[in-house]
Formats: sequence, structure tokens, C-alpha cells
Amino acid sequence: MKNITELEPGLTLVETAAQQIYLLGTAHVSQASADLVRRSIAELRPDIVCVELCQARAQNMLNPERWRETDIFALLLQGKAYVLLAQLLLSSFQRRIAKQLDIRPGEEMLAAMHAAHDARIPVETVDRDVKLTLRRIWAKASLWSMLNVAAAIITSLFSHEEVTESQIEELKTGDALTEILSEFAQYLPGVKTVLIDERDRYMAARITASRGKRILAVAGAGHIPGIKAQIGEKVDLAELEKVPPPSKLWTAAGWSIPVLIIGLLVYGFFAAGTGTSMRMAGLWAAATGGLASLGALLSLAHPLTVLCALVSAPVTCLHPTLAVGWICALVEAFLRKPRVRDLENLAQDSMTVRGFWQNRVSKVLLVLALTNIGGALGAVVGGILAASALR
Repeated sequence: MKNITELEPGLTLVETAAQQIYLLGTAHVSQASADLVRRSIAELRPDIVCVELCQARAQNMLNPERWRETDIFALLLQGKAYVLLAQLLLSSFQRRIAKQLDIRPGEEMLAAMHAAHDARIPVETVDRDVKLTLRRIWAKASLWSMLNVAAAIITSLFSHEEVTESQIEELKTGDALTEILSEFAQYLPGVKTVLIDERDRYMAARITASRGKRILAVAGAGHIPGIKAQIGEKVDLAELEKVPPPSKLWTAAGWSIPVLIIGLLVYGFFAAGTGTSMRMAGLWAAATGGLASLGALLSLAHPLTVLCALVSAPVTCLHPTLAVGWICALVEAFLRKPRVRDLENLAQDSMTVRGFWQNRVSKVLLVLALTNIGGALGAVVGGILAASALR
């Protein structure tokens, strides 16, 4: 059994047999939210403060200089470049709003950690690791959902619409949140499930498992209804921390193009002769290499990176575990080594399209993404051109 009491706008008390849990809903770019967090900690004097952060994000907020320690080559080799790119895109719109309102994004979380530290109150990070959440989104969401999300985020970089502080505060009201989340669920059900619903369950379980009887949990207002509903419910944390294996459909699709292309070339050799087979191979190489190098050109990559895309794409596209983008990103990072100032300015540069293209760190990520997209399109176009050569 649990009792729920709305104490004031944004602050809810959930009482269970063993705990008093105060849920404080905030807006991540709101000065008023940061002030409310400080006041709540001072007045409630909780045993522990829980924040909607994972350990990695908390460390990044407390120590912004960690960017200087980033090893770009290691990031690429470990397959974490897309995670960083997603984080930069997802936070860019938030930073733009924060700049308008003269407040750092996540200021209320930083305020919670500092205020708790000053009051000698323990702080616990209760959110799931951001890298794990992004990997689960990638594994579960449909391609169409991911394209919609990417298009919306990239469009936000071009938007110059001003957002007022009163509009930000309105997002903390129940009616506005219900409308936004309902629309999110309608168009992007797979993404919404992982990004919001799963994290609500995860944070509710971590909050109730935290030490202390009087708990203040600080989370984005959009998560409060879900956390409130999940407190006291049984949650399998181990299941929420698993990364689903790649679907058999995607695995089959990954191998289908190489098998079809090789099959076409073999068939062309026996059915139409060496000349036709060579022409088919040339069309395939021209399409895959040409479109991959076009992607490199669009990212304003180094000329040798563009050449690398042209040469390597016809080979990498014939094996689903290889990717032209990864090879080109490594070449770009080697030729134009990211500097300390690129790492220091990464957060600021990612707020604008021009900054994204000029910063050497984000440029490596753009090379990775755009050459991979070009290579994938080239594989489809090359297959069609190779097949047409049999006529």
C-alpha cells in the first residue's frame, strides 16, 4: 500500500510502509527548478537525495574537464562513437534553450548534488547508464522511428525559435506533459518505451532500494507520473540492464545484400561472360564508392579520407561486420587529430550546424555517419545497376 499526496506544484509525497519518498519534478533548463531543488533540500532535510543521473553523467557534470581525457581512437575502436553522436544531438537543443535563459542544462541536478553535499546528505544516482539506454533504443526501435528522431533533432539545430522561461515552466504541468508524452508514444512507440517507460521503472526501483527512510528524488517532470506509479511495484533491474541481441531479421538483412551481389556477379560470369561480369563489378564499385565518398565530402572530410571512402566502400559493403564509416572515421581522426580546444569547445560547438562541421571531434562523428549512410545507399544503387547490366 502507498499513499500519494500532492504537496505543491512539482512536489509529490509517496508514503509506503517503510519510506517517505518526495518526488520533485523539474524542467532541465529552468532556473526556478534549480531554486526549488535547493529550497526543498533545506526544508525537508532528507536522509538521501536521489538524482535522475547515471554515474557517468554525474561525473561529467561535476567535472566538465573530463572531455580533455577523451581518447577518440579508443572511442571509435570500441564502437561508442554513435553513442557520443546521439548524446551531442540530443543535448544540443537543450543547450540552445539554456543559452536563451542563461542557465546550464541540468542545472537543477547540479544544484541538488551541491546542496546535498553542503548539507552533508548522501547523493545517489538512480538513472540507468545513458550508453545502455541508447543501445537498447537502437536494438528495439524501428528504423523509421530512429529516422524520425534524428530528423527532429537535426531540424532543431536549424531552428531559431525563441523559447521563454514561462513556456519551460508550463512543461511541468500535468496536462502539458500528458499531451506531449501521448504524442511521443503515438509516433515513436519503441523509442518512448525505452527512453521513458523503462527508465521510470528503473528509477522507481533504485529510489525505493536506496538507503534511508526519508528520500528526496529529483527527476524531470516527465518522469514523475511513471515513477510515482511504479513505486512499490516489482521491477526486474537485471532485465532492464540487458541489451537485446540483434534481431534475426536485421542479421539476415545485413547478409542479404552481399549474398545477392556476389550471386549476381557469379551469375553474370557464367550467363553473360567475363566482360559483362566485369562491367557489373565496375558499376557496383562506382555506386558504393561514389556515394560513400559523397558522404565524406558532405562532412567536409580530409581529401585522403574521401579517397579512402572511394576505395574501401566496395569491399566493406560486401561484409556486414565491416563498415566504411568506421574506417574513414579512423583515417580522419589520424589525419586531423582532435585538439584540446576541440574537446573543450565540443559542447558549445554542437549547438550549431557550423560548429558541428568545424569541430574536429564532431567532424569525425559526421564522417562516420555520413559515409556509412552513403555506403548503404550505394550498396542498394550498385545492386540495381549491376542487375540492369544483365539485360
